[in-house]
Amino acid sequence: MATSSAKENILKRVRQALSNPVPLPFPQSEGTQSVYLPATEELEIIFAQEFTQLNGKFAFCTSEADMQQQVQELITQKQWTKIYCSEPAWNTPFSNTINLPGCDASITGCEFLVARTGTMVLSAAQQSGRTVSVYAPVHICIAYTNQLVYDIKDALQLMKEKYQGNIPSLISFATGPSRTADIEKTLVTGVHGPKEVYCFLIES
Repeated sequence: MATSSAKENILKRVRQALSNPVPLPFPQSEGTQSVYLPATEELEIIFAQEFTQLNGKFAFCTSEADMQQQVQELITQKQWTKIYCSEPAWNTPFSNTINLPGCDASITGCEFLVARTGTMVLSAAQQSGRTVSVYAPVHICIAYTNQLVYDIKDALQLMKEKYQGNIPSLISFATGPSRTADIEKTLVTGVHGPKEVYCFLIES
């Protein structure tokens, strides 16, 4: 009987509260405005700074030909012999294996680059699919300056507009090489993904 009475008192208070809603104390905190200051430098510079601070390797390319030369020089320098790439635009110049798990490096494009956090936005709608940027020990991303946005919310908004309500089944945000501090609080890279991440940004 006491339990039923206590329950009824709680429900009564809930009904009273719902009938007299209290205004939000901080209405601007509901996500309608960005909490970050707008960009003060070019997005290329901001992205490069943030990306390299996270141990990403960044290269600026003046053209697609310049990019191809720089990527080939990297492959030669690192002595990589198995490059996996399923992106139609880059398959012919770079790809020489169909075995993703056994490759030295994988090459993908991206949906967008987020300057503020140094993040690559990838999706299942890309030709490379879900796994290419994760399974290879080295991930090389090729992007264009017109894919740069300042914040994550900008990337998400553009994704909605690009796919017009048919959002890809997977959107991932890759920010530097894979890392974890779960093992005795020691930072270890390459545990759940690539040990090295490169971004070749082409001026467009």
